[in-house]
Amino acid sequence: MAPTHTPPHTWDPDRYLTYADERGRPFVELLGRVDASAPSRVVDLGCGPGNLTALLGRRWPDAHVVGVDSSEEMIRAARQSQPDAHFEVGDVRTWQPPEGGADVLVSNATLQWVPGHLELLPQLVEAVRPGGWLAFQVPGNFDEPSHTQRAALAGEAPYAEHVQGIATPASHDPVVYLDRLAALGCEVDAWETTYLHVLTGEDPVFTWVSATGARPTLQALPDDLRPDFEAEFKRRLREAYPARDGRVVLPFRRIFVVARRAS
Repeated sequence: MAPTHTPPHTWDPDRYLTYADERGRPFVELLGRVDASAPSRVVDLGCGPGNLTALLGRRWPDAHVVGVDSSEEMIRAARQSQPDAHFEVGDVRTWQPPEGGADVLVSNATLQWVPGHLELLPQLVEAVRPGGWLAFQVPGNFDEPSHTQRAALAGEAPYAEHVQGIATPASHDPVVYLDRLAALGCEVDAWETTYLHVLTGEDPVFTWVSATGARPTLQALPDDLRPDFEAEFKRRLREAYPARDGRVVLPFRRIFVVARRAS
């Protein structure tokens, strides 16, 4: 019998940090386009384990930096690694900005998990003070085998009945975000980059996706089915991303948006 509902998934900070350098590079390049000189309030919305939030404090040492994430596991890891920093549990959809708004609001690889997140953009712009900055990046690789093979396999028996209603990430092309934010009166810089991540180790693409896009699927499967699913998913990923001289190249498209609210 199919389950009546799919329980919410949880996150594993240690597994997520396996490719911390590769995951962090888009964040650094996003910040490079934020031309805020001396912000007083900076928010990292969807901060994960907080390793990238620390970069905000280094960029703007006089700012009050807050990291927010809906995952208690991620916030716990962030607090343990940075006991003097400010982290709090919160949902991007219901988060309330500090009084007067944030000077810089950053969201890194988070909005793709929010269904209909285009409708959230006015709220995020309002959370930024006039003249302040909203910057975010989201994956744009959902047509790649790392996602399509997972979806195809999950749609087969005996897995399909267990993964109905799971969280599924999605995003839009840069021009869509540009048009929406420009209509809200923002100056917008939007672009895309495809990274070629060179990975090593055993089944490295599976290791990558099992910490992010594939995690809700894996957690939704019963313990007796998950090993077979993982074995077949790994086989398909090895076929789609063949190793050459012990290295696997993972093309990864990212969408970047930096918007400045009108003064």
